[in-house]
Amino acid sequence: MNQSNSETKKDIEVRNDVKEETNYIWDPKRLVEEMFNLPTLVEENWEEKGLSELVERIKRNYEENGVEYLTTKGLPSKQSVIKLLNVILTVVFPNYLRKNEIKKSNIKYLLGSTLHSIYSRLSYEVEQSLKYVCKNTKCPENFCHKRAKRVAKELLEKIPDIQVLLKGDIQAAYDGDPAAQSIEEIILSYPCILAIATYRIAHELYVRKVPMIPRIMTEYAHSITGIDIHPGAKIGKNFFIDHGTGVVIGETTEIGDNVKIYQGVTLGALSIPKDEKGKVIRGQKRHPTIGNNVVIYSGATVLGAKAIIGDDAIIGGNVWITSPIPSGTKVTVVPPELSYRNLNSKKYMRETTKKLD
Repeated sequence: MNQSNSETKKDIEVRNDVKEETNYIWDPKRLVEEMFNLPTLVEENWEEKGLSELVERIKRNYEENGVEYLTTKGLPSKQSVIKLLNVILTVVFPNYLRKNEIKKSNIKYLLGSTLHSIYSRLSYEVEQSLKYVCKNTKCPENFCHKRAKRVAKELLEKIPDIQVLLKGDIQAAYDGDPAAQSIEEIILSYPCILAIATYRIAHELYVRKVPMIPRIMTEYAHSITGIDIHPGAKIGKNFFIDHGTGVVIGETTEIGDNVKIYQGVTLGALSIPKDEKGKVIRGQKRHPTIGNNVVIYSGATVLGAKAIIGDDAIIGGNVWITSPIPSGTKVTVVPPELSYRNLNSKKYMRETTKKLD
């Protein structure tokens, strides 16, 4: 019997050890009884023989199923990028997110050493991402290295501008939420600030054509905050996301100044266009354009490039929009008809008793 057939037989035996029945009643006594019926022993030579066979099977997957890129050199490190993002945030928000307190006496030293570290580490990660994209292309010698340093330099020089934008975003949050106690509370606790700050940093890398790293940053913020902002979106000043959970802002979305949106809002695309060969057409405007001074309430869905929301519009909760909305327009769903029943009435109690009998 060849190796592949023996492995197949072994897989079948392992699967047969565990019944495919699902029991959703998690009674402790019953659970223990069922656990006693499951296999507990491991083959004596599994660590020597079985484990080596498993290694070969996984290695074969790398080679045969196109996942060999997992071991390809030239990829940026996800963990390193996330750590870098957090260091950049400590520069943007001094004394709020860092361990070492910045004082007048040490501000130059701490800023200088931190920025130097960011420049070196970011240059390396950007170079790795560029090398990965260029691996099948003949690039000029040292192009990725030189370009990476240029990108890192330009991002650092953008930090003062990012700080100005974030100051407006924070003020918009304070002005737009009567529950906010202070600016400090907003910076330290509001998920929208982390999501927007991360977006504004990642956007600067995105517009400089850096692969992968901008998405690593924004998806990290997404995983923590529940707010999904693509780094390619264009967002104006004084932007506020109230509550934030479930918000989605697509890549080609354009948002003006002084815009406020609530939880569950989707600024997304319609069905993705395909060419005559059935391949997805990329590089086109697919998402909405939101004007200045617009408010979009919870659960609203605005889809497609034709969904252009004019200035000063108000978009009510749970609406579905795929077409232009003129400036100064309020869009709401017609209230549904509500049915009321007095649960304390004697008639209702008698009817319920009869049904139970």
